[in-house]
Amino acid sequence: MTSNGVTNGSAWTDACLAAAIVAVAPHSVGGLAVRARSGPVRDAFIDHLKSLLEPGTPLSRMPLNAGDDRLLGGLDLSATLACGRPVAERGLLADCDGGLLIVPSAERLDSGRTARVVRTLDYGRVEVERDGISAKLPARFGIVALDEGVEPDETVPTALRDRLAMWFTLEGLSLRDTAITPGWRERVARARALFPETIAEPTLAHLFCEAGLALGIVSIRAPILALVVARIAAALDGRSIATASDAELAARLVLGPRATRVPTEPPNEDDEAPQPEPQQAEAPERTDDQGEDRQPEQALSPEDLEMILAAAAAAIPKSVLSALAAANITGRAPASAGKAGATRASKLRGRPAGVRRGEPRNGNTLSLIETLRAAAPLQTIRRQLRGGPYLLPDGRQRVEVRSDDFRISRFKQKTTSTTIFVVDASGSSALHRLAEAKGAVEIILAECYVRRDSVALISFRGTTAETLLPPTRSLTRAQRSLAALPGGGGTPLATAIDSAVQLAAAQKSKGVSPTVVLLTDGKANITREGKPGRKQAMTDALAVSGEMRTLGINALLIDTSPRRNAEAEELASIMGARYLPLPHADSTRLSEAVFAARRDQDDANRSRS
Repeated sequence: MTSNGVTNGSAWTDACLAAAIVAVAPHSVGGLAVRARSGPVRDAFIDHLKSLLEPGTPLSRMPLNAGDDRLLGGLDLSATLACGRPVAERGLLADCDGGLLIVPSAERLDSGRTARVVRTLDYGRVEVERDGISAKLPARFGIVALDEGVEPDETVPTALRDRLAMWFTLEGLSLRDTAITPGWRERVARARALFPETIAEPTLAHLFCEAGLALGIVSIRAPILALVVARIAAALDGRSIATASDAELAARLVLGPRATRVPTEPPNEDDEAPQPEPQQAEAPERTDDQGEDRQPEQALSPEDLEMILAAAAAAIPKSVLSALAAANITGRAPASAGKAGATRASKLRGRPAGVRRGEPRNGNTLSLIETLRAAAPLQTIRRQLRGGPYLLPDGRQRVEVRSDDFRISRFKQKTTSTTIFVVDASGSSALHRLAEAKGAVEIILAECYVRRDSVALISFRGTTAETLLPPTRSLTRAQRSLAALPGGGGTPLATAIDSAVQLAAAQKSKGVSPTVVLLTDGKANITREGKPGRKQAMTDALAVSGEMRTLGINALLIDTSPRRNAEAEELASIMGARYLPLPHADSTRLSEAVFAARRDQDDANRSRS
């Protein structure tokens, strides 16, 4: 059995059918998203897909770090330098026109490359306006996105996946499950010729839209792609009209994997049935010839919708149901926290992030290729202005490079993260709060081994705040520190926030992304100087909170009071923190709230960069 609850044989059969559908019309269906690790099963699927393509069909693999010049085309640097004039070069996307583009490790595609591929899919052409080159080249192709992600949220970017008709997984299959039924190549060849003439009744489009709504699918592309898949399925069977059986297959391949909820039972419309009868008698105003030919094909009943929904529901991955059941308190589906910290610019380290104009000084690295690329189109003009070229001793022309041509390499690297828990250990509820904090710390530390980030713990009670646990990834050390922590006494909130600000600032100075999680009811009664006094204590706490906002520290305030507290909400507002009233917390919900706050901060950092 596979993870979706279907047999290995039927899973492989659906994969072969999806490959045949893509081979018939790659650009019409967008392509496939295949979740599978590198191995013999995935190789067998790719080999089967290649065997179904028409001889001479372009088939290319996209390098993960392919730049704009490789994807879109542009200036052929060597030819330009040799000829002394701009020479255009075709890119990878234009070379795939009429064929397929295989994207390994598609879950690691960044937003820039995803946007370029998606734009090309939408318009069916590549537009090049760079390096003195202006061109529009046809690029109608399909994509096979190979998803090698380990975590559930490590998947093909949404913008790309939404344009691919079929998603499926090969996980759980072995090589003995990959037997190929003979006759696929002949069926695909006949379908390829028949597909342009194949039609689908308008009722099918209506049924796909209704099924999409029932399954919680918000994208309009899903029913459109399902309609195309139904037409191709009919062509594979040698028919020119798509019927309800083709719609059932399309629902299983296209709508099922996209579903976000299980369809409910359709309402009983027996009481409303008599009303449409007069309309049906008056509506058709067409000739007898049209009515006789079309009437049988439009007789798709509500039972057809039930059949389509049943087929789609059978293909809903169990991971979708698990994700809905574990939806976190922020109203968003829980994503894995297996990500590093914020993305920041770097001069020397990290992944390449393009180039910019600049001087190769102060640690900046000169990009020689891009510098020559910027200088190459101007060589003819510069030689004319000078009255002749520079010549080397062997008679070759020298390339004239000026300071305006210098291009500096840019890099982006992930920072590590530190989650700083600031726990109110005062009063009678201290032991309950510390139990929650301990559980949350243990959950987050389990993720730290993957993300390589750290957790720190500050406790405040009496008149002081104490850093019980400096930033660490040691689960054993965290458990020992929490186990012996006493509770009770006053609430020196200002002192605790001050300690958290200092620790977070120290982490930022080391290039670490800190997140402060403050668990308190917001009712301070000890001033910053350690003296009792509620009014002054609250004033001090608000003043220190402003420092956290000024430093731009990501923060989350979890209100642990029995009901929503205005003082805690005001404190979070001045702190610039997310306010989360959580009177009945547990360690799981607490850790999910921390992960949600961290994801939001990472998204904000990425948008700024």
